[in-house]
Amino acid sequence: MRIAFDLDGVLADFAGGRRATVCGIAIDPLRFTRDFWTTLAPLDPAVIPRLQKWAVARGWDIFFLTQRPPTRGDSVQRQTQRWLVQHGFDLPSVIVHNSSRGRLAAALDLDVLVDDTVRHCVDVVSESQAHAILVLPDPDPAAEENARRLGIAVCRNAAASLTVIEHAGGSRRRVTSAGRTRRPSGST
Repeated sequence: MRIAFDLDGVLADFAGGRRATVCGIAIDPLRFTRDFWTTLAPLDPAVIPRLQKWAVARGWDIFFLTQRPPTRGDSVQRQTQRWLVQHGFDLPSVIVHNSSRGRLAAALDLDVLVDDTVRHCVDVVSESQAHAILVLPDPDPAAEENARRLGIAVCRNAAASLTVIEHAGGSRRRVTSAGRTRRPSGST
């Protein structure tokens, strides 16, 4: 399988990293912290090592996608690679981009994209053969219903998305919103 994971809001706690104060005054650590992207906490410390294990054991290609802006220090890609290694994923493939996730999913021939942005998931299902899994930590019945209507699976966190992917059987079959699978276009 070829699977891509968004970072901020799926694997990394970007919201928590943005909360900083100096002498009681809120500051934007994004602007002032050298290599800011290496300082974020993982949302679930067990997910990244689990991805590493599955990638090796199952022969999966895992990609990490981000639209992070540059900060002081190393490039966004290098900071993100260091962060992933630090949290348990050797040799991460990090793609920094600002274009459509759907076109990127098509170009990478992805089977699944896991993201916390509805727009990115919609782009994926409309512009590629990949399936999208929306990570939506807080209940939002309208967003969940709309996503499911479009065939987008909805999970509360990255660990739950791995369960959906695992139910796909670990092959290049496509995941549906109910966790069932379908064959990719052109397969017999």
